[in-house]
Amino acid sequence: MKMMIRKTLLLGILFLISGQLISQKYYTRDGKVVFESDAPIEHIVAENNKAICVWDTESGAIEMAILIKSFKFEKALMEEHFNENYMESEEFPKAKFKGLIRNMSSVHLGDDGAYTAEVEGELSMHGVTRTVVVDANISVENGKVQCIAIFEIAVDDYDIKIPSIVRDKIAETVKITVDLDLNILNK
Repeated sequence: MKMMIRKTLLLGILFLISGQLISQKYYTRDGKVVFESDAPIEHIVAENNKAICVWDTESGAIEMAILIKSFKFEKALMEEHFNENYMESEEFPKAKFKGLIRNMSSVHLGDDGAYTAEVEGELSMHGVTRTVVVDANISVENGKVQCIAIFEIAVDDYDIKIPSIVRDKIAETVKITVDLDLNILNK
């Protein structure tokens, strides 16, 4: 009887451990975030290759953070105006996203393929937090995971003020592209 209890207990412990092994966290420290402002007079593109992201595949929870000053522009003056006049990056140094993949059960990271993830969460920047819902394309190939999401935000929704003198050069909505190559987080 004692032997049977030990075997049952051992099997239970192995089952719990295997469940933890299936639960993975993925991360990146060099995610790419691009924003584009396509206004009638000027097309502005800025790129940030230092986005940090952690994704818990068991719960579907995903968190990201980027330093605003890490966005790079074609022209240094644009970068200066972006940081000082619009994003006020000294006062608001980071943008953050904290959310959840709502359909995690339909994303199979163990199988090569392409999946559409429904992501919902809170995007915080410039002192304002708003709920966003976006579709993300997740591709799995030979164990490598890439996640791409493209969405638009209205600059006014985040209290980013555009002076009237440059209003024709900056769009009221900007396109944001997030491109993450995620790796398994080893504990």
